[in-house]
Amino acid sequence: MSFSFTNPRPDNDRSFSFTAPAELEAKLQTIEDMAHEILRLVAEVRRQIDS
Repeated sequence: MSFSFTNPRPDNDRSFSFTAPAELEAKLQTIEDMAHEILRLVAEVRRQIDS
């Protein structure tokens, strides 16, 4: 499995690629973990605002 993305604008150097399924899976897991933490923090802030 291979996935790559490069911004088509020539003035933008940002690009990334995944060449192995394990690497992709690890990055997706990191993103998922971060999303869960953000949602937990949002819920905590809402509780503090409501009380």
